[in-house]
Amino acid sequence: MQNYQHLGPFSDLIQFTGKQHRLFPDTKPGKAIQEKVRQVLAFAPASENPQSVQIDKRWERDGIIGEEITWSVGYGPRTGAWLLHPAGKGPWPGIVALHDHSGFKYYGKEKIADGPDGPIETLQSLRSRCYGGLAYANELAKEGFAVLVPDTFLWGSRKVPAENMPSNEIELSRMIFNQSSQTLPEDIFTYNMSSGFNEHTITKYCNIIGTTIPGIISYEDRVATEYLAGRKDVCNGRIGCVGLSGGGLRSTLLNATCEHINAAVIVGLMSTYEGLFDHCIFTHTWMLFPFGWGVHGDWPDLAACRAPSPMLVQYDLDDGLFTVEGMKDADRKLASLYRMVGAEKNYRAEFYPGPHKFDAEMQHSAFVWLKLQLSDINGSKEEE
Repeated sequence: MQNYQHLGPFSDLIQFTGKQHRLFPDTKPGKAIQEKVRQVLAFAPASENPQSVQIDKRWERDGIIGEEITWSVGYGPRTGAWLLHPAGKGPWPGIVALHDHSGFKYYGKEKIADGPDGPIETLQSLRSRCYGGLAYANELAKEGFAVLVPDTFLWGSRKVPAENMPSNEIELSRMIFNQSSQTLPEDIFTYNMSSGFNEHTITKYCNIIGTTIPGIISYEDRVATEYLAGRKDVCNGRIGCVGLSGGGLRSTLLNATCEHINAAVIVGLMSTYEGLFDHCIFTHTWMLFPFGWGVHGDWPDLAACRAPSPMLVQYDLDDGLFTVEGMKDADRKLASLYRMVGAEKNYRAEFYPGPHKFDAEMQHSAFVWLKLQLSDINGSKEEE
């Protein structure tokens, strides 16, 4: 029996549970496993159309046209999003660019895109560390894409107000701020810290009402994709998605549940679950653990459930959030699943040295791949 540090004397719980149901069974991509994914995510309202869409502002900078858009998903605050595209009429292939988790919920879309007021100073450190200092959504638009950058449940325009969080979480966050040498403003640091604690509370609410955080987030990302797909300046049948970390997680879920997605880029968010055991479970958000999924398949099984739909996964070999073994096992599993449906070439893996990131080199490779997959020849359903 393997001993797991964070389970200690209860390490045998995993083996014992395996006696009543097999963990991480093998799957085959297709409609049956796609439906099982939807059932486990447990949040699929009948309509996935955005409601009361408004374009509130337009701007132009560096040859890019921007639109500030809001809509309702039917509950909670209005969703804020930016649409970035080259100057001109289009139509362009579309990309849903998905912001990360990063323990930074005060902002959402602003982490990966520059809006009408340009970059936000308090996000420059995060961008330098994770994105090579670039607003990669704007860079994608310069490459000839219409790029939609939506906030999602619990971030930015969709965040839970601080006054609605338990007061002890706020007080603890302020105490941590006062004892640290933070460069972030106190209100932003305190909010980010408190919202991390509050994710556990939100998960309890989701559990008791029969849904999941990843289910809600993937639904909201499908609503955003529905909006993008419905625009006249976006090519039908030529839509992709991309994200790092929590954004890579969102890209995985969106690709698994949305027929509009024709190509997905997943960065810094791929491993087998077994590769997370022992030291990596606690570092991740509840978004990575849809309740009960492990009895139906592994994380790569969920990721590949719509194979042969093209997928690029970029792995960071020195990523402290994963083990190298877990990443390489996931790569082998994904290759096997695509091979199973006769589409081995539709899965591409890239391994990079260095920590958790989506830097300029990785972005360039991802953009080239997306252009290839969403070109007129390879991607247009209207021509098939």
